[in-house]
Amino acid sequence: MIKLIDIEQALARANEITPKETTLRPSAVLVPVVEREQGLQLLLTQRTDHLRHHAGQISFPGGRMDKTDKDLIHTALRETHEEVGIPDQLINVLGKLPLQPTISGFMIQPIVAHVAEHYEMRLCEDEVADAFEVPLDFVIDPANQNHSYREYGGMRYSIYSIPYENRNIWGATANIIVQFSKLIRTL
Repeated sequence: MIKLIDIEQALARANEITPKETTLRPSAVLVPVVEREQGLQLLLTQRTDHLRHHAGQISFPGGRMDKTDKDLIHTALRETHEEVGIPDQLINVLGKLPLQPTISGFMIQPIVAHVAEHYEMRLCEDEVADAFEVPLDFVIDPANQNHSYREYGGMRYSIYSIPYENRNIWGATANIIVQFSKLIRTL
């Protein structure tokens, strides 16, 4: 079973490289880890169906960097508070995962954080249809990560999906989870 100390050690060894320049829009997501009796959990959201980008998809709380954000960590924390109502005081940032470019034109900076188990959610109903926790041990297990390829705009892209109960975690969110699992498995 993965423990918080394992995550902290893996993130401390990660070699995060920030590109000098990109035409992709900077954004950030929080990869919220919650400690429960049954083990560590990841908090995920399901976006509402009417959103312009990634409607209905399972995602981490997050979004595009605003001009008022001092950095991408601030973006992830601000977006998490806006989307699910968890204040900064209940969030302890542990580190960053590798940048995740998307075919929709975003460069996502995943920020891994420990969220206090007593958090209370207040969903932004305009953006978030649902929020739920999944066992970290389940989603980081390679046996639960399906890999395929998709064609988009004349390019072939590697796609991961992670079915969990009646949900399908795929796209950038699944790719971030796979990167996280590869980092953790190097322990």
